Amino acid sequence: MKKIILFLLCALSILPASAKDKLKLEDVMGGRYRAESVYGWNPSKDGETYFQITDGSTKIQRFSFKTGQAVETVFDVNTARNVKLRGIDGYIMSPAEDNILIKTETKSIYRHSATAVYYIYNVKNKTMAPLSEGGPQQEPLFSPDGTMIAFVRENNLFLVKLLFNNSESQVTKDGEYNKVLNGIPDWVNEEEFGYSRAFDFSADSQMLAWIRFDESQVPEFRFALYQGDKPKRADFALYPGEYSYKYPVAGVENSKVCVKTFDIKSRATREMKLPLEPDGYIPRIYFTKDPSKLAIMTLNRTQNRYDIYMANPRSTECQLVVRDEAPQYINEQAYSDIRFFDKNFIVQSEKSGYNHLYLYNLNGQLIRQITSGEWNVTAVYGWDEVTNTVYYASNEGSPLRKRIWKIDAKGKKTCLSTQEGGTNSALFSSNMKYFMNTWSDANNPYVCTICDNTGKTLRTLVDNQKLKETLATKELGTKEFFTFTTGEGVQLNGYMVKPADFNPSKKYPVLMFQYSGPGSQKVVDSWAIGGQGNGALWESFLCSEGFICVCVDGRGTGGRGVEFEKCTYMNIGVKEAKDQVETALYLGTLPYINKDNIAIWGWSYGGFNTLMSMSEGRPVFKCGVAVAPPTSWRYYDTIYTERFMRTPQENGAGYDECPINRASKLSGNLLLVHGLADDNVHWRNSAEYSEALVQANKQFEMQVYTNRNHNISGGNTRIHLFNRINDFLLRNLK
Repeated sequence: MKKIILFLLCALSILPASAKDKLKLEDVMGGRYRAESVYGWNPSKDGETYFQITDGSTKIQRFSFKTGQAVETVFDVNTARNVKLRGIDGYIMSPAEDNILIKTETKSIYRHSATAVYYIYNVKNKTMAPLSEGGPQQEPLFSPDGTMIAFVRENNLFLVKLLFNNSESQVTKDGEYNKVLNGIPDWVNEEEFGYSRAFDFSADSQMLAWIRFDESQVPEFRFALYQGDKPKRADFALYPGEYSYKYPVAGVENSKVCVKTFDIKSRATREMKLPLEPDGYIPRIYFTKDPSKLAIMTLNRTQNRYDIYMANPRSTECQLVVRDEAPQYINEQAYSDIRFFDKNFIVQSEKSGYNHLYLYNLNGQLIRQITSGEWNVTAVYGWDEVTNTVYYASNEGSPLRKRIWKIDAKGKKTCLSTQEGGTNSALFSSNMKYFMNTWSDANNPYVCTICDNTGKTLRTLVDNQKLKETLATKELGTKEFFTFTTGEGVQLNGYMVKPADFNPSKKYPVLMFQYSGPGSQKVVDSWAIGGQGNGALWESFLCSEGFICVCVDGRGTGGRGVEFEKCTYMNIGVKEAKDQVETALYLGTLPYINKDNIAIWGWSYGGFNTLMSMSEGRPVFKCGVAVAPPTSWRYYDTIYTERFMRTPQENGAGYDECPINRASKLSGNLLLVHGLADDNVHWRNSAEYSEALVQANKQFEMQVYTNRNHNISGGNTRIHLFNRINDFLLRNLK
């Protein structure tokens, strides 16, 4: 059967383009060709099995790593007692796996945060009980001994004791909207440090620690809300409403932060004596395996010094154990992957010029540098302390690709990925004996397999064969990677999508896509390739309309080491724009490119760089589309902006290099797009930029979306947006 399917795919792939169906934009944007993957799975404590949500989110089953077979159903909405549910949104297993927190009625707040109604499910008795009847909860967490659950509600911490008939007590009482948050981050810390829980239990389950955020002095930002549709806000039918929250723009006051602990037995609350500057950050806290050592990560406001302290949760004393400094900034996201073990921990650092792994003991003594070379570690999965083997992912060999590796104490590396190309990611079992590998490349959707720790594939969970068969009947563009050298002598990586019936003697219009943000990568050998991901299917649709699509990662993007990534420091947008202009000039030298018909587009930072590139001074772009663009970094948040630019008070000249101040230089036709309820890049950015264009007498087109956030989706919104973009491109480039 496999040989027959392979033969059919090969036969379909060599059909002429005219014999295949063209993609429809509604199908591409509507998810018809969305690739399958594996979701809702977690390794069990035994190391031999894992849990996964199945049967349309109605069951949680235990599966064997070795056989791939379900060995037990641990939860079923049809047999659960006391509460009737149609399905579940997620789950959290207790440490002993005898209780499960069932997540329902999830309501998103910001990018990572959400409220939900949780139920405690007893696996043995199949009974369900509400975690709390006082209202929806945020970020519930089991204590290590499984006898308690802490959660946040309305900015306060609560504690539920399972051994005392689920009795609930309130740990903090000063939490208040737009003033104080306990155990959850404020908007800017959540958005830029990428987390939504800021509390933890000690290993002996006797202490609870949390970060307290006092945002009372942070200025508020407000935007209007309308009735709209999908969803409709009936309460705003006659008069608009308003949303207000704390949003610190670059250079203004941030939340004041501190770390507190709560002794569960004595109910004593203490504040750690942390030597943190008044305007410093506490991105994360973790209790180590030693209950007397609470790891607190701090970052100065300039974000070029990262410290790890070990705090005693009772004495409140803090000892500095690791300090990492950089002339530009520290990539804090690497530290989000810190791994603590019984007596040691592994951190990532770019101090060698590339991101690598370092092993320390809990007192801060460096035991050894684990990895080295002119390539980046992209993830650390764990350390098998018995065999002294560390498992990680890296882009060794090519910044466009990622593979899974293991390395022993002597530095011997073994690649566990079986494919030479493409992008791999992994989730390991608790004992590091098995891992789920997800692989794809630019032409093949995700393949999810279970492997052992030698790299041997044990079974395939998802191969997306049906999607491949469907796409084999469609007229798809051909993808190829390329490099070129700019006029400034910089070598850049890119990819190109050509029409299926590409004719080298024709002259094609080009749409350039880019994001260009610091540390980002869009030129990768992955199914996530493209302006909307999913195998660059939108680009294939545009190719069927007669375009060639191109993406180039310019200076400042990731995967190529510190020097390449941080060369834009203090002046973001300038070199990035130059590199997109250089890309257009290079493309114009190719015999099959119409150099007078080149467009550029991007979303968010990509929208910012679209505007910067169209006003760089060299008029190479016929038109461009900027979606949700920052137009002045003075309007954007403290953490992100100051990481790359410092404050406006320190770097006024850098902040002056922005689209608003370049409005008079805009060259080419522009479509400006924004959501009116964007809590991230506020509508204010496009409002002020449009005024600058008006006063510069620059004509442009604008599309706004009612009540839509930075994602600009909901109902028919996404399809409408891309029909709008498609129509704009067809009018301006053909």
